[in-house]
Amino acid sequence: MSTVIQPEGWARPRGYANAIVATGKTLFIGGQVGWNPRSATPEFPATFVEQFDQVLSNICELVHAAGGKPEQIVRMTVYVTDKQEYLSSLKECGAAWKKHLGRHYPAMALVVVAGLVESAAKVEIEATAVLES
Repeated sequence: MSTVIQPEGWARPRGYANAIVATGKTLFIGGQVGWNPRSATPEFPATFVEQFDQVLSNICELVHAAGGKPEQIVRMTVYVTDKQEYLSSLKECGAAWKKHLGRHYPAMALVVVAGLVESAAKVEIEATAVLES
């Protein structure tokens, strides 16, 4: 069970929550990149949006495998290698988000990094979900 914390007088954030209180079993999801985890040879889609969509799919599949639902994700940290590529893809990323998470927005941070360990990766996301006990 989780509750979004919205202090009185604060502007509502768009696309994320500032804080969430949750109780239950915690699932920590390590950094996921936008490749097909079933492929013997990791291959990345060409575009940022395709990789973002695949990362969200991977995260949701991990949550389901632990017995949870995407709306139980309470925190995400998104790492991107190109701020402009991210900003120019907001509409398409929003569509991918809605496909996997609907209108659920966890507490989030977005960090621009010089690179990721997987050189073809454009985005990596780590997440925390709190599942029902």
